Amino acid sequence: MANFANLPAPSPEAGLSRYLQEIRKFPLLEPEEEYMLAKRWVEQEDTEAAHKMVTSHLRLAAKIAMGYRGYGLPQAEVISEANVGLMQAVKRFDPEKGFRLATYAMWWIRASIQEYILRSWSLVKLGTTSAQKKLFFNLRKAKSRIGALEDGDLRPEQVEKIAHDLGVKEDEVISMNRRLSGGDASLNATVGSEGEGTMQWQDWLEDESADQAGDYEEQDELETRRALLAEAMSVLNDREKDILTQRRLSEKPVTLEDLSGQYDVSRERIRQIEVRAFEKLQKKMRELARNQGLLPA
Repeated sequence: MANFANLPAPSPEAGLSRYLQEIRKFPLLEPEEEYMLAKRWVEQEDTEAAHKMVTSHLRLAAKIAMGYRGYGLPQAEVISEANVGLMQAVKRFDPEKGFRLATYAMWWIRASIQEYILRSWSLVKLGTTSAQKKLFFNLRKAKSRIGALEDGDLRPEQVEKIAHDLGVKEDEVISMNRRLSGGDASLNATVGSEGEGTMQWQDWLEDESADQAGDYEEQDELETRRALLAEAMSVLNDREKDILTQRRLSEKPVTLEDLSGQYDVSRERIRQIEVRAFEKLQKKMRELARNQGLLPA
């Protein structure tokens, strides 16, 4: 992999505000430029191209890292782990899959951060089941959804709701909540000094580009599904792919009768091919999702 020793690095000594200032200097990439840089890395192992892809996504890595506050770990180290995940994503990114690097990199960044947190916390029971890992990383979000934002113990009905939603036992929710209570920091918190005064974390993390710098989280699920779909389509033969696309992926689905005429087979035969293709596609998407840690193994 390319040598990224000259990347800006977050450190407690230098201050995160300075680091966030530095990474804002790197320009975001247009889709065409990103594609050509990725091709240069894949085909020629062009380290300059890889470096450009990494630096243009450092703000994304920092933004995701900020979402893992409250685990009692140095924020600079969490960001560093996020950057490790980003570099792994760049190394493995295939520009021919049809989706942006940001979409692909999210999962590598999160995986790297989560592995670091799990190693650091050394929770005795954590990791024995996928449900317990899910609880560890989703408890605060679940509390927010039901308005349980205050510190301290949850009310019985709140515990019951969270346990049901996350598929864990109620006593596990209570125990985990007590471990994690009181550690959150706000993106509205003021950072820096030396005249920075009212600057806040969210000011440093804001992206001004209309393309790549939208709210990554809002489009997370949609873009991920598209990426999985594009890769999963490879399990279908040409006829299955065409029929499924015309029947289920088109804005104006084609009728069974039209396709039966196109392929010179009965409408029932077209329906059977469509159903079989859809089942194959679903199976492959679930497999890919599990491999990426989006579903329990």
